[in-house]
Amino acid sequence: MADKPATTTQTGTPVASDAHSLTVGADGVTALHDRYLVEKLASFNRERVPERNPHAKGGGAFGEFEVTEDVSQYTRAAVFQPGAKAETLLRFSSVAGEQGSPDTWRDVRGFSLRFYTSEGNLDIVGNNTPTFFLRDAIKFPDFIHSQKRLGDSGLRNADMQWDFWTLSPESAHQVTYVMGDRGLSQSWRHLNGYGSHTYQWVNAEGERFWVKYHFLSQQGVERMSAGEAERIAGEDSDYYRRDLFDAIDRGDFPKWDVYVQVMPYEEAKTYRFNPFDLTKTWSKKDYPRIKVGTFTLNRNPENFFAQIEQAAFSPGNQVPGTGISPDKMLMARVFSYADAQRYRIGANFNQLPVNQPHAAEVSNYMHEGQMQYHFNGPAHRVYTPNSYGAAGGPEADPARGVEASWESDGDLVRSAATLRPEDDDFGQPGTLYREVFDDEQRERFVQTLVGQYNALTVPAIQERFFWYWGQVDEQLGQQLRALAGAPVGEPEPVGVGD
Repeated sequence: MADKPATTTQTGTPVASDAHSLTVGADGVTALHDRYLVEKLASFNRERVPERNPHAKGGGAFGEFEVTEDVSQYTRAAVFQPGAKAETLLRFSSVAGEQGSPDTWRDVRGFSLRFYTSEGNLDIVGNNTPTFFLRDAIKFPDFIHSQKRLGDSGLRNADMQWDFWTLSPESAHQVTYVMGDRGLSQSWRHLNGYGSHTYQWVNAEGERFWVKYHFLSQQGVERMSAGEAERIAGEDSDYYRRDLFDAIDRGDFPKWDVYVQVMPYEEAKTYRFNPFDLTKTWSKKDYPRIKVGTFTLNRNPENFFAQIEQAAFSPGNQVPGTGISPDKMLMARVFSYADAQRYRIGANFNQLPVNQPHAAEVSNYMHEGQMQYHFNGPAHRVYTPNSYGAAGGPEADPARGVEASWESDGDLVRSAATLRPEDDDFGQPGTLYREVFDDEQRERFVQTLVGQYNALTVPAIQERFFWYWGQVDEQLGQQLRALAGAPVGEPEPVGVGD
């Protein structure tokens, strides 16, 4: 390492870490004055014009959510009270591909769900998997770069993505999902969605709970074979988009049941896995799913660009009774998503019809900027506090604007989160492979991995590929090596948790 130059900011200042954000203690809030984190994410948001980076290719539709159960003991949010209904917008997407990429490439599928509630927009921005590749957002731009294209040839490169994954063992759980049946869905209608992150709910008495959102497809979760996916990629690159639009157009409205896992606030402090680690799941035996309601997609967009392409989601869009958690990826996404939309669409992106709150009014002192559409009346002051009473503008109300919170105290540090008794990078993916996949799924999984190995060209990455899967399951690693006809070698050491 001594012969390598030091990583620096864009103005040449050496940085202390490319793996850990600056937080208050190992498990505390992320500091906004972490200059390198903000610079890195802001720079990343501005790399592509005008398509999203990532999740560029997608489609979606509108619908309605209805609460069918009573979860008021956990949250005061109006949208989750018994019998409540709300308009919804759901955008599906692929992560790595550009606008014109085939829908049926193996990939994670984005699942961005908006509730237009009476208290403002609530966005749950997740995927069709309950986990993700990383636990700290400072590594996110590097991860996406590894999925993109080489600078010289403009081609995607298997060595790049496997180099990053095998040097980042925390990715193993999500990669196991992606290389399994979840990586190729029969359609957007036939996949589950997950909030993935841990969020917070607050009830009317001020009690706090940690929650994970699950959206289970009533159509079932169905896979697409690798051969079928390759064939369709050549015949109809918009297959998923077409399937969703046509299904709704003929009245075959897809539905999802909404569930949450609920963890009492204090139990998070001692749970066997770090409950705020995005690479982990909570055991459903420990925290069973609790049904909330059902949503249905029943209305296609009238204009794809205006209503789907310009839809601007952010996990920072929370409402009273909901909120975020100390998840390091989530805290950074709250900044990064809104910042990306300001760059991609404009400073007043929330004034576009699809992004306006459809069931709540907007009243604040922010004004002007590029493409302002809405404006306050002439009596409304442009500052607060002011001396003009009710005519002068709104006033903040802590009773109505209750916010989620948690305790945090410690030195500002760049550190991995505190390890729990069962926190390791390979335990849960090993369980997924051995205990969740059935025999046929394991066979397909192995064949997919062999195909991935055959695309690698760098010996060190090839060897680390076997090490990576051997850590997930020792027999799996041996089986892959035998099928590939590769000799036994020594992988480069990898700092687990780096």
